Formats: sequence, structure tokens, C-alpha cells
Amino acid sequence: MALMTWTDKYATGIASIDNQHKKLIELLNQLQDAMLAGSGNDAIAKILDGLVQYTVTHFAHEEKLFAAHGYIEAANHKAEHEKLAKKVAEFQREFKAGKTKLSVTVMNFLRDWLNSHILVTDMKYAPFLKAKGVS
Repeated sequence: MALMTWTDKYATGIASIDNQHKKLIELLNQLQDAMLAGSGNDAIAKILDGLVQYTVTHFAHEEKLFAAHGYIEAANHKAEHEKLAKKVAEFQREFKAGKTKLSVTVMNFLRDWLNSHILVTDMKYAPFLKAKGVS
């Protein structure tokens, strides 16, 4: 069973952002599936690496749009990105060092963060960017 499922409630109306959010949800679900299947640490690490790399790509895309269109809340949004990136990078280091395991708690944290970030934080910029012609 998927940890998180894309529905229209997550749609910002900006195709590039929505497609990236769909990919993040897909990667999160792949990570969940690997954990539940008891996949080895190498397999889990590979998916985790992909999730982390794609998250960085997604954050950079959002921040580029903010800079290009003068989004006034860009600094606050970027700070939220940096906070999550730091936390996930720390978890990734500990996982690769064998100091921690992927757990339901970690998966729920990632799901809850992504859910909240899309539904609250990202929905704040959507009208602004759409008004600037981003679709």
C-alpha cells in the first residue's frame, strides 16, 4: 500500500511543479516499499539517494522560479527547504554509516513533511506564480 497517493488536492496548477511533486511521492513510495519488503541496505540507500537528489533538484527549480518572478516569500520558503535538506542529509549519513535504520517513524516524517509542504507552503506561491504567467 502506498504511503502517499497523488490526488488533485496536491495540484498547484503549475505543470513542472506538479510533475515534480508526483515524482517525489513516487520515490517516497518506492522507499516505503523497499523498507517493507526487507530490501537490503544497499537497495534502500540507492532509493534514498535518488529521493535526496531529486528533492534538491525540485527545491532548486522552485527557487529559480521565485528568483525569476520576485516572489516575496522566497527567503522563508528557501529556509524551509534548507531545514529539510539538512535533516535528510543527516539521516542519510547515519543510515550509510549503519548508525540508524529506515523506520516507520522516518517514513511518516517524510510523508507528513511533504504533505504539509505541498498543501500549505507551496500553495502559497502557486497563485503568485500563476499570476506571473507560470503554468
